Amino acid sequence: MFRSESCTDSSGNQPTSWRKDATADQPMLIEDPFTQSTLFTLDFFKRLAKFSLMGVLALGITGWTAFEGLHMWVENVELACDQDSEVRRWEWDHEAEKWSGGDKGGTDIALGFKGRHAVRSAWIAENWGTGSGAIISRSNTFSGRGSQGTGSPDIIEARLEVAQTFMALAISIAESKVSSGKLRPQTMGELLARHASILERMGTRSALLQARPWYERVWVGLPAKGTDAARVALKLGDLDYRLGDFEDALAWWARTISLTQGTQQANLLAPELAQTIPSSPSAQRTLASTLVSLSAYYSTSGHLKQAQHVQESGLDLLRSIPSPSRISTASPPQALHSLFLLHRSSLLSIHLAEVLYALRAAPEHSIQWLTRAAESSERVALALAGLPFTHPDAPGSAIPHPPASEASLVPVYTKSPAMQKPAKSLLRDARRTAAEAWNLMGILREGEKDGAERALECYERALGWAGVAADRSGGIGEPGEGTPEAEWKILWNNYVRVREATRKQMEK
Repeated sequence: MFRSESCTDSSGNQPTSWRKDATADQPMLIEDPFTQSTLFTLDFFKRLAKFSLMGVLALGITGWTAFEGLHMWVENVELACDQDSEVRRWEWDHEAEKWSGGDKGGTDIALGFKGRHAVRSAWIAENWGTGSGAIISRSNTFSGRGSQGTGSPDIIEARLEVAQTFMALAISIAESKVSSGKLRPQTMGELLARHASILERMGTRSALLQARPWYERVWVGLPAKGTDAARVALKLGDLDYRLGDFEDALAWWARTISLTQGTQQANLLAPELAQTIPSSPSAQRTLASTLVSLSAYYSTSGHLKQAQHVQESGLDLLRSIPSPSRISTASPPQALHSLFLLHRSSLLSIHLAEVLYALRAAPEHSIQWLTRAAESSERVALALAGLPFTHPDAPGSAIPHPPASEASLVPVYTKSPAMQKPAKSLLRDARRTAAEAWNLMGILREGEKDGAERALECYERALGWAGVAADRSGGIGEPGEGTPEAEWKILWNNYVRVREATRKQMEK
């Protein structure tokens, strides 16, 4: 009988061959390459989506903050009302653009979020542009009353097209809120006036036709008397003149004269000017501009005797308006007012010179009026640029300052919300008027015996005010800011023609 023995080793453990594997009952992890790749890809896209969402949110918040910040800047800075007492004394605040905010500036709160943003967007597009230069649009795009069927396109600045689109949206929103009674009484009129002004600046016939009813709505909503009504009447007169409706233009100009001078016109188709100086500075400027418009109509329509009467009476009236003895001693608003009237008188002087020439008066009479116009316009341009009237190399002499077509507007006007645009426009117009006066003088000098050299000097000065040299070695120049290409070509061709004739004469 065999004895059962304990099959143990010396340590008391069972032999290895008989021992159960300790890991036999535990699951074994099998590392599959395909599984690893799938998990990594899912994790990658999960993190990508997470960071993309965070980036989109951050970008959206940043963009919205920048967008709203831009609109707040326009609301509180660009559309702010000028609070300067001198500006208000000379009533430049009356003529400042109002974008529904009235005397407080900015926009009307009652327009709501969308309406106020539309108004600001219109201002941004008009003043800061849209990034592109021009768009092409059919002439009947706006009102359908343009030159239909012609197929001729109108070239319109993109910024004006975008601005008028936003203004149309703002007006639509304002009309829907009129019944609520929350809008300011002047809001609708201010929006209509701004929209009409943008359409007017487009310059196409279809745009002018649509601007006219807007101005008429503004006129209906204004009191029968006042400088605001006079300015709207002037705009309607100028608009009708551009559209060729001359009888309507005369009627509106007659109303403007009545409102500014406090008189009653017996015949709206034959406006009469009284020697009454308006007490309001704004009314004085409106009357001066009306005289220029009326003078231009009579001069170009063949009514030369009426034109001469308006021009001579208008010059007498403008000269009777008190002005500071020295522009440098006047306050900036007063100086700008005097310079404005001086420029309008220079325009009347040019018209009178042309009418006298057409009436076959001695050319010397026309040259005298053109000389006055050129000197007055140059004084306006130099004063606005902060330059002396005499030559800087000879301050004690009577030598005039050379043309300064590139000089910028003095900071006192660029920093004023109310005076910036009127001063900038006046500087541009004064340069163009000086160039026109010198050019016409050159034409008259050419008719004189041995007048080629004097004519050449006139043309050179006209070019100096109208443009800048492309190079400093006598090459062909370029039109300056505000000078149309067509005007520049006329001036340049006159100069080249006389220059060549003078050279040939010297060679002989």
